[in-house]
Amino acid sequence: MQSKENEYVTIPELAKILGLSRIAVFKKVKKGEIKAIKIGKTYGISRKHVESLLGKVLGEDEKKEIDLAVKRTVSEYGQTLKLLGKD
Repeated sequence: MQSKENEYVTIPELAKILGLSRIAVFKKVKKGEIKAIKIGKTYGISRKHVESLLGKVLGEDEKKEIDLAVKRTVSEYGQTLKLLGKD
């Protein structure tokens, strides 16, 4: 089992991982684009959420969104996709 301090990353750590500035990550946290919790004076972002941000893990919402996009694409462009597949 991981210790509590390893369950979360800080904004500066996440900024380094994502290759963004601390301010950019902080703004995304404030807008709600990155889920974080307030721990004292700093914010903590769960490692699971970081994996999701990096595309290593797909949550149920992301899977549903992808499925919906695929269905919409096939319904709108199905015939075109079939013709392209013949080439």
